[in-house]
Amino acid sequence: MIGWGTVGSGVTQILKKNSALISRRLGTRLRLVRVADLDLKRDRGIRLSPGTLTRDAVRVINDPAIDIVVELIGGLDPAEELVRAALRRGKRVITANKALLAERGRDLFAEAARVNRRIFFEASVGGGIPIIKIIREGLAANRIKSILGIINGTTNYILTRMLEDGITLSTAVRDAQKAGYAEKDPSLDLDGVDSAHKLALLSSLAFGGWADCSRIYREGISRITEEDIAYTAGLGYRIKLLAIAKQTPAGADLRVHPTLVSRRHLLAAVNGIFNAVYVEGDFSDRQIFQGQGAGEGPTASAVVADLVEAGREILSGNASVPPIIATDRELKLAPIGKVACRHYLRIPAVDRPGVLARIASILGSGGISIDSVIQRQKRKRGAVPVILMTHIAEEKALQRALDRISRLEVVRDRPVRIRVED
Repeated sequence: MIGWGTVGSGVTQILKKNSALISRRLGTRLRLVRVADLDLKRDRGIRLSPGTLTRDAVRVINDPAIDIVVELIGGLDPAEELVRAALRRGKRVITANKALLAERGRDLFAEAARVNRRIFFEASVGGGIPIIKIIREGLAANRIKSILGIINGTTNYILTRMLEDGITLSTAVRDAQKAGYAEKDPSLDLDGVDSAHKLALLSSLAFGGWADCSRIYREGISRITEEDIAYTAGLGYRIKLLAIAKQTPAGADLRVHPTLVSRRHLLAAVNGIFNAVYVEGDFSDRQIFQGQGAGEGPTASAVVADLVEAGREILSGNASVPPIIATDRELKLAPIGKVACRHYLRIPAVDRPGVLARIASILGSGGISIDSVIQRQKRKRGAVPVILMTHIAEEKALQRALDRISRLEVVRDRPVRIRVED
């Protein structure tokens, strides 16, 4: 094992506590031979056999007695080279590193195929939810039509606190940091980068081709206010940062953004640090899988599940290992401008006669019809929010309309738009 932080410590605890159970289910004993980490002095509260700990990761990779290498250091470098070196030395590799796989995984999975080895990555998406195994094995008979995922526990916790306690985004972020759910720099979570990494892996697995994460449309939650939370709740919706993957005639529709889901939808009830993935197959229909998306226990559990699967592969003596993800073709992505859905709009406008008519005229000229209007009297910097719900409108047309509305002298700030997932 390379990396002995929170998840690595959890893996060690599971291997110690449930050793007999794991051995019975695998049919042989898993033995932790080496643990590499730069910090060997910090007390993790775990005793390892003498000689197990080392600062030298290369020593772990080069040890001929080691069959499986678990990479838990995170980041891109030196993680990529360590994974590549382990594969070339005939090791099976297990990782929880979604950033590495999403950004450099195409070459790494291709490398694994060349040397007839596999990269296991259950812990990289959904924490304790075995969603990789569900899509790869449980739904293997299905063409996956769509995936909707709450796959970032930090943002889900923040949005839940804003809804339940009526607090601001900045306050909810500080609370998440104090609770250990958010990093000191939470931008990867708030900006949707973490969710986009995970969506790239899920869609690559589900749709049979490589999804380039740099081409996934991404929008974070930084402009969501407590007023948006309250207004949309009054309309019967909950705001979630959703990762969305859909098969369409124009290609794979892949996007991450704040989304309104009806409070009657199963995803609306997924709160706090919990994750959920909603999958629709052509024969399985719709299914939802929920669990804790982060933390020592759930993530370590997923790593050990991969250890058991890798162990079974070794014991079976399978000489030919099919690739988990096809890297020989790139997914064709549907252009974001063609996406059509309903929208929630919050437009901060001067309280003056005729303002709503001007906004409605711009929307109408773009072929966008209004479903409902609410004009709140709460003033903020001299403006009152005009709340609109539209009928289904194409993304490109709505964006053009919002650009025009933003330039009106009676509009005080750029409108906030949240897509609706019906």
